[in-house]
Amino acid sequence: MISVEEIKKENLRTGYTTGTSAAAAAKAGLLSIINQSKVESVDVKLPKGSFIKICIHQCQFDKNKSTCSVIKDGGDDPDVTHGAEIIVELSLTEKLNDIDIDGGEGVGIVTKPGLGLELNKAAINPVPKKMIKENLKEILDKHHLKTGVKVIISVPKGRELGPKTDNPRIGILNGISILGTSGIVIPFSTASYAASIRQNLDVSIAMGNDIVVLTTGGRSEDFAKKIVDLPEHCFIQMGDFSGYTIQQCARKNIKKAYIVGFIGKLAKMAAGVKQTHVKGSKVDMNFLAELARKCNASEKIIEDIKKANTARHVSEIIIENNVKGFFDEICNETYRHMRKHSEEKVPLDVILFDFDGNILARKF
Repeated sequence: MISVEEIKKENLRTGYTTGTSAAAAAKAGLLSIINQSKVESVDVKLPKGSFIKICIHQCQFDKNKSTCSVIKDGGDDPDVTHGAEIIVELSLTEKLNDIDIDGGEGVGIVTKPGLGLELNKAAINPVPKKMIKENLKEILDKHHLKTGVKVIISVPKGRELGPKTDNPRIGILNGISILGTSGIVIPFSTASYAASIRQNLDVSIAMGNDIVVLTTGGRSEDFAKKIVDLPEHCFIQMGDFSGYTIQQCARKNIKKAYIVGFIGKLAKMAAGVKQTHVKGSKVDMNFLAELARKCNASEKIIEDIKKANTARHVSEIIIENNVKGFFDEICNETYRHMRKHSEEKVPLDVILFDFDGNILARKF
């Protein structure tokens, strides 16, 4: 991941996600009802336990309902949701200890499988939901309140912004998604991210470690730490820069690299893609269909894969139809291409996780 030092060096400003924005607005809404006073800012607890102070844009309330909003700030590397108003309408209910979260106007609706979200429901990811619930539960517990809470998230410009994201392609319609895994947005340019990867490798070597674990993000890193016993500095989030990272490993004489990720990123690596950002490359469904053919999948399954919405959707098809060897093929092809990118210099251990942290396949 990008170090704080690198951010300071680049004078880059961090931001916060749509999920954090919604959590802040929800927290302000509940506090305004309890205290019967306008809330100017709140400290939002992030998924890993740290806090971030968020300014509240608007705050209206009565005895049982509130409407609060936050202006989403993407920092110095903003996406299309930067500046969008994230509104939360919050109401107290009679469903004791129940916190119900749903989407309103401008929050997209899930229409295709493969996203890990319920079909025909609002596109609010699990981590933001959990963050909202935890922040609200802390308030309820502190004030010893026995009440239910209903949260409706809306984004006035969501319908306008949705088509500017990848949402329509993956079947999220009529709005944006409420996203976020860490709660904050770390800004980066390609140059600064590449510099942070080199820096992390240098730190590992300087600490006497020439074995590294290259992960595609925070979740895969967390899962990798449970099975690979190495110091913290050996874990490097390569993000989308898989080809560049393994090339740097070769140049710096790394003796072994673990390549760890989920089906989405590894499917791209398996196809030979060096830079795996969703905007820069799409999962090649025809490639995945051919891998399934090698595993003796039926023609129907092969056609279903070609029409699949996401790589995650493909994995669901594979598991549902018990296609043996498919995930091994993903690891084999990832191994082959990443070895090639390293000029055959770096021994590899490729691990493919499912979304619960179970190993689907491994190649070393």
